[in-house]
Amino acid sequence: MSSSAVAPSSPYPSLLNELPEHARAVEVLVDRAFGPGRFAKSSERLREGNRKLDDCSFVALDEGRVIGSVRLWPVMVGDKPVAFLGPLAVDATARSHGLGQALVEAACAAAARAGWRAVLLVGDAPYFARIGFSAGPAARVTMPGPADQRRVLVKALVEGGDSGLVGPIRVA
Repeated sequence: MSSSAVAPSSPYPSLLNELPEHARAVEVLVDRAFGPGRFAKSSERLREGNRKLDDCSFVALDEGRVIGSVRLWPVMVGDKPVAFLGPLAVDATARSHGLGQALVEAACAAAARAGWRAVLLVGDAPYFARIGFSAGPAARVTMPGPADQRRVLVKALVEGGDSGLVGPIRVA
């Protein structure tokens, strides 16, 4: 697959689809951002044995170095397919400049183009509300394992895309 550039809404020159050659740098970035405790999180259970959505997963490059990453994964909520966002990671030197938001917006736009009806994540409501995510439509969604259900957020990509989400989240 060739990488496609996305017009970023950040000061960084390029957001590209993540390619296989970015994988190691992404893992290093995510490890630095979340530490070894990330493997104990419920969100990891939805990524294990799953395959990321390549056309909806992006990296931010600064002079060829990966400084940001976002990945989307196919999951089911009850009988409804949704894209699951995470992890979102930005290098400490590039935070507070809108890069995380630009990555999420690029991933959501790509998911909409790919026909996904909604994007689901576990995260900080005040941060993700700025990008159109909310807890209300996810109130009857259940994360696997121990999780703070109040942090389960969803964004509709089409009219009504976030309605009827009921039940456990599982790998598609």
